[in-house]
Amino acid sequence: MLIALNKPYGVLCQFTDDRGRATLADFVKQKDVYAAGRLDHDSEGLLLLTDDGRLAHRLTDPRHKQAKTYLAQVEGTLDEVALQALRRGVLLNDGLTQPAEAEFASEPDWLWPRDPPVRFRKAIPTSWLSLTLREGRNRQVRRMTAAVSFPTLRLIRVRIGEYALDGLTPGATRVLQR
Repeated sequence: MLIALNKPYGVLCQFTDDRGRATLADFVKQKDVYAAGRLDHDSEGLLLLTDDGRLAHRLTDPRHKQAKTYLAQVEGTLDEVALQALRRGVLLNDGLTQPAEAEFASEPDWLWPRDPPVRFRKAIPTSWLSLTLREGRNRQVRRMTAAVSFPTLRLIRVRIGEYALDGLTPGATRVLQR
């Protein structure tokens, strides 16, 4: 079984929490499935869950280089210099990242409101970019955009390999064909 979940903001990528926070169990009713990868508590979007260990390994192991595409809203007016740096690879405290596919993006017309909303500052504009990675370090997109002076305000994963969010609303699930 393979399930797509549009993980809402503020949901933990686990099924239990001893502090009463929202978890995957609040959205996924199928039994014996596990997240193939993670999304941070403050990130949103596509999360795949499966009961197939081999499939989970293929989706998450860095050797398989599954492309993961994110839309990021960043603070400031994004420029070509920053995009070029992301495309070359960015030096983080745990080493140089692999080159990423980075492009200017527009705020999607299908985007749902976030609760709580992203902070708003009249004097500081925001920009959107599409970023595709083939590695998965902890909080990598956020660290990469910060390293090029454009901190991430909102992060939405829209694709993992051949699987896409495709109109799935926050908290909704869809069983996928493999």
